[in-house]
Amino acid sequence: MTAPIALSCGEPAGIGPEIAAKAWDALRGTCPFFYIGDAAHLPAGTPIARITEPAQAMSACATALPVLQVDFPAPNIPGQPDPANAPSVVDAIERGVELTRSGAAQALCTAPIHKKALIEGAGFSYPGHTEFLAALAGRERVVMMLASDQLRVVPATIHIPLSRVPSALTPDLLRATIEITAQGLRNQFGIDSPRIAIAGLNPHAGEGGKMGTEELDWIAPLLAEFQPEGYTLSGLHPADTLFHAAARANYDAAICMYHDQALIPIKTLDFDRGVNVTLGLPFIRTSPDHGTALDIAGQDRASPTSLIEALKLAQSMAGTR
Repeated sequence: MTAPIALSCGEPAGIGPEIAAKAWDALRGTCPFFYIGDAAHLPAGTPIARITEPAQAMSACATALPVLQVDFPAPNIPGQPDPANAPSVVDAIERGVELTRSGAAQALCTAPIHKKALIEGAGFSYPGHTEFLAALAGRERVVMMLASDQLRVVPATIHIPLSRVPSALTPDLLRATIEITAQGLRNQFGIDSPRIAIAGLNPHAGEGGKMGTEELDWIAPLLAEFQPEGYTLSGLHPADTLFHAAARANYDAAICMYHDQALIPIKTLDFDRGVNVTLGLPFIRTSPDHGTALDIAGQDRASPTSLIEALKLAQSMAGTR
């Protein structure tokens, strides 16, 4: 590993500072990373090494948590996000993207943000991290993958009401999701010929049109178009039989049609170790698969497991890439 991983601080009133310190303590020099944020927000007693450039983190990380300082204007009170701090949260993300794109950092890992505070304090106009990162990278479309040692899932539609899924799920969207997923599995996970399972939209994948016709009308014909293009796709699979152990052995990732169809199985199988990965960006981005947990912030109760897995996966993906 020739460069460290950048960890943007996210919402400092959440559990981000606490799990950053715990992740450093667990990983020490085995997975060099640096924290982009305000050193004053880290838990008391955290060994800190202030750095001015990412390269300094490579040696410093063995004995202290390297911090690339971003000043925050308002006091940080655990559990109480202050919109006045929102521009600094955004600045930390932007600096992480810049350093990763330049090669000074191998990958970007992002701690959770609090969207309400960002909207109120920084006029944040994006549904979340993923869309903001896509805009910074100039990418029209990216894909959210949730990954663990047991399962990789991709929801084709994400944070929209279930009632809007059938209209939002278009041939163009599904084709792009399949293409970006396959490319990400090849380039960032090192899987030369990725096997991708496709879930049906309706119960029993429509059951021959008796429980919905989208599968017959256009989803199955779209999958047939991929056959001469060298993709290894299977489906359409009824979602209720796609995630048991024997089924999971037959694919490298499953593409699902909506948020809960993808996230319920991975959170059931591996709640603490799931990692959010953004595919389709010109850099590696991972994130813990949880939110700011304001209700337990500052209480030394937060588990760093998902963040540790996100940092380790970023390191692995950087080595593959």
